[in-house]
Amino acid sequence: MPVSDYIVTIGLEVHCQIKTNTKMFCGCQTSFADEPNTHTCPTCLGLPGALPVLNEFAIERTILSGMLLACSTPPTVVWDRKNYFYPDMPKDYQITQMDLPLCLGGGVPLYDHNYPKDAQKSIKNPGKVVQLNRIHLEEDVAKSTHLANSTLIDFNRAGTPLMEIVTEPDIESAEETFAYLKSLQQILIAGGISDADMDKGQMRCDVNISVRKNESDPLGTKIELKNMNSTSAVRRAIHYEVARQCQALDSGETLVQATWRWDEELGETQEMRTKEDAHDYRYFPDPDLLPITTADYIEKVRPLVPELPHEKSARFQKELGLTEYDASVITSDVQLVSYFETTIQSAETSGKKVANWIINNLLGLLNEKSVEIKESPVTPEKLAEILNLIEAGTVSNTQAKDLFTALWDAPEKDPAALAKKMGFEPADTGAIDSLIDEVIAANPDKVAEIQGGNEKLLNFLTGQVMKASKGKANPKIVTDGLKAKLL
Repeated sequence: MPVSDYIVTIGLEVHCQIKTNTKMFCGCQTSFADEPNTHTCPTCLGLPGALPVLNEFAIERTILSGMLLACSTPPTVVWDRKNYFYPDMPKDYQITQMDLPLCLGGGVPLYDHNYPKDAQKSIKNPGKVVQLNRIHLEEDVAKSTHLANSTLIDFNRAGTPLMEIVTEPDIESAEETFAYLKSLQQILIAGGISDADMDKGQMRCDVNISVRKNESDPLGTKIELKNMNSTSAVRRAIHYEVARQCQALDSGETLVQATWRWDEELGETQEMRTKEDAHDYRYFPDPDLLPITTADYIEKVRPLVPELPHEKSARFQKELGLTEYDASVITSDVQLVSYFETTIQSAETSGKKVANWIINNLLGLLNEKSVEIKESPVTPEKLAEILNLIEAGTVSNTQAKDLFTALWDAPEKDPAALAKKMGFEPADTGAIDSLIDEVIAANPDKVAEIQGGNEKLLNFLTGQVMKASKGKANPKIVTDGLKAKLL
């Protein structure tokens, strides 16, 4: 059977580091890329007699994450020990949550613009919300670096607060998985929960994949792909693994539940070990940590719930006249949203025009220069001044683009003064009026069509006037002048 004849079912376990200053059960600093093994203590090293102390900020941020994703929080939650033996967990157990986690249920909306570019025109389930099973809070493990004949362990990461966000088996394809990870990442960043940078290991995921032939069949044997840290790699790995499982079933092979890894260089999945079940970890309540009641935490974080990207996008479309595409681009990055909202506070023009300028001019230059939006030399206030010069008729759109580029290289300059220095002064009104009369006289056929109802030809005449003025005329003023004389 071809792959397309099989039903693919995917579930994800996303591990996301919470943005905190200290670790989950001790006061050690959280860090990235610091000297190995410099942020450790008896607690995060699992030394005998060391006792854990809860990081309440991490608890609050996990509950806030649940609110962002429409989860519920039980009135009482419990801490458990998950027992396993591996060098990256020196206690030989991990403090986590099993039966009573901080968040239950909920879902992650899949934003259309977060699907892979080549899949955005053929989204199978637009508007889908992937159902969650739970979000629990635990401590991260150390970082292992495997060499040819040895393994190096860095315990700086051990004990970092880590949320595990677990879906139901509710994802149908590699493309939905890609969109899920991007959308979840966007929501967590917007909520200030995490930077969710997969390159820095702040967000990783395990992918559980099974295939079956018929909807009425039970779910197929689950194969887990462990510790994926790139959305594009996840997509490639799923396509490969689904094809491998389908081919195995077609040849009569029996699949065995196991943990596999993705080899990026070879472009294939490889078996690591047979998969453990929950009972293999011998979960039991942690005797060093009491259960906690959540009512006070819930009330404390409820006012912190922000406007989510899809809510902000809908508001921008309704109140500011942005298109769905423009709104999705603007809300795709929390820094970009901030830049846009700051610009419109000072700009004497429509939100639509501000969005157009940011998308068509600012983002293009940022990409060209490999600069982050927060590092843009042209501030939102300076961009607003440029837009105001356009509205006032001081500069044309073409001139404004040149002004913007010049301001990029000299951001300390005043836009109006710089425009004047560049010779971008509005043309004499009387001169422009004469040019309009000349263009009208030179194009009687176009004038007749316009007066006959074809107003689109006004753009042609406006272009002719702009050409005659050598770009100094303001297109809006020219068009208004033509309308006054012809309509």
